[in-house]
Amino acid sequence: MGVKSFCNEEETINLKYYPLAQELIADNQGNIQKVVINFQDYERLIESFEDEGLYRAMMEVKDETPLSLEEALAELDKE
Repeated sequence: MGVKSFCNEEETINLKYYPLAQELIADNQGNIQKVVINFQDYERLIESFEDEGLYRAMMEVKDETPLSLEEALAELDKE
């Protein structure tokens, strides 16, 4: 599937900077407002964001002492 562009010529030339884009939608001034991508690419992006968030959360607590099941349940009850 080819890439469609509703951008001005300068933005169209820069499509190489948007490897997942199937379509770029711009305002009257040529500023990109929306990018249309394949749903499978979208799912992979979401997965990578989630993986990165999980990794950061794990790094934040890596030096903490793990809770026992009872302690963890007690903490959840506090919330």
